[in-house]
Amino acid sequence: MDDLYRELIIDRYKNPQYQGELDPNDITFEDDNPYCGDHIRVDVRLDENDVVTKAAYSGEGCSISQASADLLIEHIHGKSLEEVKALTKEDVLELLGIDLGPVRLKCALLSLKVLKAGAYGLGEASDELVE
Repeated sequence: MDDLYRELIIDRYKNPQYQGELDPNDITFEDDNPYCGDHIRVDVRLDENDVVTKAAYSGEGCSISQASADLLIEHIHGKSLEEVKALTKEDVLELLGIDLGPVRLKCALLSLKVLKAGAYGLGEASDELVE
């Protein structure tokens, strides 16, 4: 089963579905992983009921960070802002479907940290957002 998820990660890395930037947007935030240099920016558009109508990410980094961002952005379409704020690291790990060590975990969770910092309107992202 891990091989299937590894193929999914490589496919999303090589053929992202949600890569790009949105202008205009209602939420935008970006941050880096200081351990490896991965960078992610997330843009989100909301409707009048604070439901995600469109979202995209941009950035660069390893296959785990980029695939995680692509899968997460796909996952939030149609979700309310409150549902987005309630997402956890377990949600992201379930989307990825593989076990990760501590260093790779930071890569996988970068997009969630950026998304939640933007959703909460924070000035800076914190690892506490994904724990």
